[in-house]
Amino acid sequence: MIQIVFNDISAAELSHLPTQVQFHLLEALNIQPADIDESILSKRYGVLERGGKKLYRCRAGDHRIYFAVVDGNVSVHRVLHKNTLTDFLFRSNLPGGGEDEALSQSKSFWHLIDEGAKTLKVA
Repeated sequence: MIQIVFNDISAAELSHLPTQVQFHLLEALNIQPADIDESILSKRYGVLERGGKKLYRCRAGDHRIYFAVVDGNVSVHRVLHKNTLTDFLFRSNLPGGGEDEALSQSKSFWHLIDEGAKTLKVA
């Protein structure tokens, strides 16, 4: 069985969304034990890497879920609206290219992720 753990920030981001959107996001994430394989995850989700950290991006409608797989469990770092992410990319003046590549190179994005990681509480 896979445990999905939300840090305080991602849990707050999710809780501010309408219930139907929350269900849609969780349905889109839907990771099964057999899916916890790097090659399967990389085909199904966007991948962001920096400094040995690897995050996956799940697109679900107007939102993006950024998560990592740690010890066979899913740690959700952020739940962001796509327009917020677009605004972030625009404000950061990131170079052209793929969204994943641009985010991987952005210190500001990784700061958002690290900020959420500090609030992670595994039960």
